[in-house]
Amino acid sequence: MPGTQERLELLARLGYAARGMVSLIIGGLALLAAFGRGGGTTGSRGALQTLMAQPLGVILLGIVAVGLFGFALWRLFQSVMDADGRGTSWKAIGVRIGQAISAAIYVSLGAFAASLVLGLGKAQANDDAARDWTAWLMAQPFGYWIVGAGGIAVAGIGLAMARKAWTASFRRELAGDAPSWVIPLGRLGFAARAIVFLVIGGFLLVAAWTSNPDQARGLGGALAALQAQPFGQALFALVALGLAAFGAFQFAEARYRHIGAPDPRSVAAAAKARLA
Repeated sequence: MPGTQERLELLARLGYAARGMVSLIIGGLALLAAFGRGGGTTGSRGALQTLMAQPLGVILLGIVAVGLFGFALWRLFQSVMDADGRGTSWKAIGVRIGQAISAAIYVSLGAFAASLVLGLGKAQANDDAARDWTAWLMAQPFGYWIVGAGGIAVAGIGLAMARKAWTASFRRELAGDAPSWVIPLGRLGFAARAIVFLVIGGFLLVAAWTSNPDQARGLGGALAALQAQPFGQALFALVALGLAAFGAFQFAEARYRHIGAPDPRSVAAAAKARLA
């Protein structure tokens, strides 16, 4: 019977697979739209709603929900316990803060998936969540500055992803027996996500500048904006292909990524030391 560490590792790998499923649906629907075969532009929540509508959708979505919670837990271990061994340099701290934010995002996404499975969730249009969060932030003290800083941060993440696509630095996180075709998939996937994050960051900056939360865009809105540009159809198709490739890359990560699941005893000891 597997121990706690092995179960945590299995949960993390299921998380990468669940993340891959969401990205594959987003990219696949966008590819269909790019070639006039139906489909459309949607974000992560729209992808979950699409999965729910398929045969055996409730079962599949239930598995994906567990995986999303598992991925959130793994992100938390990466951030708090430094499961990847990044250290405490300023660059590493920045990455770990991003992982903590990612954990919160995937908890929210997992909760949305679970609510759909339980029949409690409501369908959401593209960008509803992004606009709601932007409006809430703008209502806080210094809210416009916070939204503007968020736009800069998201664009910065996009630039970091572009660098990762160029250098293929993610290969260090893969096992030595990972097939060679995994690397091009990752490069294409991170390049596509870089473009999307730059667009989302740009819209957040516009929202802050105009004091209008309706200017904010999520993933689906960013794809729609690319599609609507003059000569944007080719770029839209490439980004759609890249997002689908990123989904396939996540499935490869589920199999070949190094997962350093921490020992629960060390987690408990660290928590006790912080409380002391």
